[in-house]
Amino acid sequence: MNRADLSGLQTFLAIVEHGTMRAAAHELGVNPSAVSQRLKAFEDVLGSALFVRDTRSVSLTDVGEALRARTHHLLGEVDAALDATRRAALTTSGQLRITLPYRAWQLALAPRMAAFQSKYPDIELNFSIDEELTDIVSGGFHAGIRLGDFLTDDMIAVALTPPLDGTYVASPAYLGKNGTPKEPADLLQHDCIRYRQITAQRVAPWRFEVDGAEVEVDVSGRMVFNDLRSVIDAAMRGFGIGWSLRAGIEVEIISGELVEVLPTYTPNRPRFYLYFPKQLKNMSKLRAFINHFSVGV
Repeated sequence: MNRADLSGLQTFLAIVEHGTMRAAAHELGVNPSAVSQRLKAFEDVLGSALFVRDTRSVSLTDVGEALRARTHHLLGEVDAALDATRRAALTTSGQLRITLPYRAWQLALAPRMAAFQSKYPDIELNFSIDEELTDIVSGGFHAGIRLGDFLTDDMIAVALTPPLDGTYVASPAYLGKNGTPKEPADLLQHDCIRYRQITAQRVAPWRFEVDGAEVEVDVSGRMVFNDLRSVIDAAMRGFGIGWSLRAGIEVEIISGELVEVLPTYTPNRPRFYLYFPKQLKNMSKLRAFINHFSVGV
């Protein structure tokens, strides 16, 4: 159905419902002459008269009656569907689908989740834990959470955390056997447990700050994971030195299960951001999530 047909059908059904062209014009917010012109154009397209009319009243032809019988419910259903869509856009309920890495859940969301659930009991959060930089549109997600240096320019981004401290760590047993590196270049003599970025399919570089400049050290080792939790687990088991966000493993550092390596050389990482398509910026349940979890930049 093209726009002219829809306008013609709307005019036809308004006349049927209100009984006269003048009353239909009032309902549609147009002049009576506009109603007459729309009806004539619609009849011309259909090739048949829909009403028998004089100066005071109109009545349906047989063809008009048949069209009314088959279509009178359609615009009501359209209106109901539009109203339901408007209500859905305004309501803070229903499912919100978000892709995020584990550390984003642990550091950005979990500490404030109980308060969110108390405030918005009708929002169901459907999380997909994934370190890949997911295409949220094709993946069917409303939003994603990633570190700031992994975001694309075509999304709206909202900060969820302050900048984060990174850290290189190893177990006391590993350091006791292999020694503790004193400067980044010493890592070339160590077993380094590296992380392969899923989307880029490359091993993440090991970055350090030396004399105010950022440098990369081309470390090597016998283990590469595509999951940062596994990197830390391997480090705790004494297989080498690994990297993580410090806040995510603070308990292990305080307990002595892990020891920080080269802390004065380790740069900060960007914030975690929530990112989403600009077309969803007015979705109420997403706005509720943003208002609760976002932080000032």
